Amino acid sequence: MAQCGVKDGPKPLNVRVWTCQACGAVLDRDINAAVNVAKAAGLAVSACGAQVRPGHVPAPRSEAGTHPTPQPSTAR
Repeated sequence: MAQCGVKDGPKPLNVRVWTCQACGAVLDRDINAAVNVAKAAGLAVSACGAQVRPGHVPAPRSEAGTHPTPQPSTAR
């Protein structure tokens, strides 16, 4: 998509650089793709309001801390 917002449609893969017919901006396929991916990633995170990291989940009581009686070891 050009700086003016016009979508010029798909291009053959051998077209690496082109000029927007509406505003004259010179567009590079790889840079344009990177900008589109970055925008999509930002929209995906902000759209659902999801946490980037999962919330705190405490370990089950049987796994946490020091046990009063020794537990059999599975390490060899």
